[in-house]
Parts: sequence; structure tokens; C-alpha cells
Amino acid sequence: MKLFLDSANLDEIREFSQTGLVDGVTTNPSLIAKSGRDIKEVIAEICKIVSGPVSAEVTATNEADMMKEAEVLRKIAPHVAIKVPLTMDGLKTCKNLSSEGTMVNVTLCFSANQALLAAKAGATFISPFIGRLDDISQDGMQLIADILQIYTSYPHFQTQVLAASIRGPQHVLDAARLGCDVSTLPGSVFRQLYQHPLTDKGLEAFLSDWKKTGQSIV
Repeated sequence: MKLFLDSANLDEIREFSQTGLVDGVTTNPSLIAKSGRDIKEVIAEICKIVSGPVSAEVTATNEADMMKEAEVLRKIAPHVAIKVPLTMDGLKTCKNLSSEGTMVNVTLCFSANQALLAAKAGATFISPFIGRLDDISQDGMQLIADILQIYTSYPHFQTQVLAASIRGPQHVLDAARLGCDVSTLPGSVFRQLYQHPLTDKGLEAFLSDWKKTGQSIV
């Protein structure tokens, strides 16, 4: 499973990209707003740090204006994926852009029917928001399972399932078990994936024992 970083914080993106474990980056208007910077500048800098897909979201709500914004954003770098909402205008925009060879991330997906339409529109990624479904007592992971089942039934669909609105490590684990193509994580969850108290305790014991030997490897 690919791991994307859900962030517009350049310092955070640099930090995690140095691990070699980040396959791409997703942003949205809220994350860009938190950065306090111009979206075009932020996306351009992210694209210099990360070689994988970088999702940049349009803010227009009608097809014509979405296409105008997409034209600006996709000129920033060849690995920019245009992010559009799962509305009729968003799907029309997805169809236009994908037909031109541009990567498209269709976001704010909350049903399998929506995911079916996104795949038919040629989306590169579909982003089901599992955490937000869990927040209203629906099963976000079941949505992932339903989408994967549909896509597997129709091999001509090339759309990758990108688990979004990740709340914690369990979401990542469950998505991986189901065979999800991508999970996009905030930095806080990314850190939780490798942190474990028994790892820390074991390392502390090893170092304590090693110190007693008085040895040095170099």
C-alpha cells in the first residue's frame, strides 16, 4: 500500500520525505489556509520535495471555472493531481482532465455509487472519507471494502482507492488488510505507525547492556 502525507506543511513534508517512505502528498483548501501561503507557491515547493503525486484541489464549484483553475495548477509540475469534489461538475471536470492525460483525485466520497461514477469518469484516485463516516456512526471501512469489490469486478477500472480522513493507525491497518491502494495520513498518524512502547523499552535495555561492555563499534 502506498502512503501519502496529508499536509501542506513544508517542514513536515521535508522531514517525512527523508525517510523514503512517502509516496505522495495530498492537500486541500483547509490545509493550504493553515499554511498562510499562496497555493501555487506551496504546491510548487511540495513538488520539488516529493516525486510522487501531489494533489492540488480546485476551489471553484462549476465545471468551467474548475477547468480554469485546473489549467493553472497542472502547469506547476507534471506530477500534480488535480483534486475535484464528487459533484456532477466535479465528475465532468474529471472526465475532461483524465481524457487529456491529467491525474485526477476525486475527493469527498461517501458512497460506493459515487466511487462507481468517479471510476467511469476516469479518476486516477477516489478518496473515501472513512473518518468522517465513522464520526456519524457509519462504517467507513465498509465503504472501502464495497468500493474495492466493485472495482475488482470491473478490471477496466484503473482508479486507485485512496483512504482519506484517517483518524489513527487502526484505520491504516484495516485499509491495508482490505488491499486499499493508498492511505493518506496526517503527520501525527504517520509517527504513530512506527512508535511502540515495547520498542522503546527494548531499545533502552539493549543500550544499557551494551554500555556495560565498554565496547565501541567504531
